[in-house]
Amino acid sequence: MSPRGTILAFLIIVIAIAAGAALLLVTRPETIEITINPPQPTSTPEPTATPEPILVYVTGAVHEPETTVSLPYNSRVADAIEAAGGATDDADLSLVNLAAVLRDGDQVHVPPQSTAGEADSDASQVEALPTRPGGEIIAINSATAEELQTLPGIGPSTAAAIIEYREANGAFSSLEDLDNVPGIGPATLETLAPLLVFD
Repeated sequence: MSPRGTILAFLIIVIAIAAGAALLLVTRPETIEITINPPQPTSTPEPTATPEPILVYVTGAVHEPETTVSLPYNSRVADAIEAAGGATDDADLSLVNLAAVLRDGDQVHVPPQSTAGEADSDASQVEALPTRPGGEIIAINSATAEELQTLPGIGPSTAAAIIEYREANGAFSSLEDLDNVPGIGPATLETLAPLLVFD
């Protein structure tokens, strides 16, 4: 074979190989990429904090008066009375809202039943207030512990707390200031309102 023929044959072989390679590239199936996403971790809900118990001061016609009781959050007045030994036989529960929800630091006062000589016929639903010599009312900013204890719902510990608050913060200017004293709640404030003077 002449050199020219050899070159021609070589070119034909090269062209055939290139054509075959091109055909393979064209007919090769397309590669599909599949991405698998791992499952997301499930978030665990944080546990709800349990409310702290509350402290309530119970006075009046109960078997364990002048008692501070610890109760679960959202307890009712009836729960506080039960925790203080229950109401006595002479307790007048008609004057107490047993279903009221308590808050920390409240005071529950259970009044005794009025005797015939203490109440008028038109005041059967009103708690009888204790009388004092000469009909005097208490000057809250100068009263001694003994004088404070003559008030309904005020025992030795609450009287001491009133004096301690008065010495630390100055004179009481209104009934609302007494709400800041531990052991005095809304029911006690309502009872004390006509018995105090703020001088």
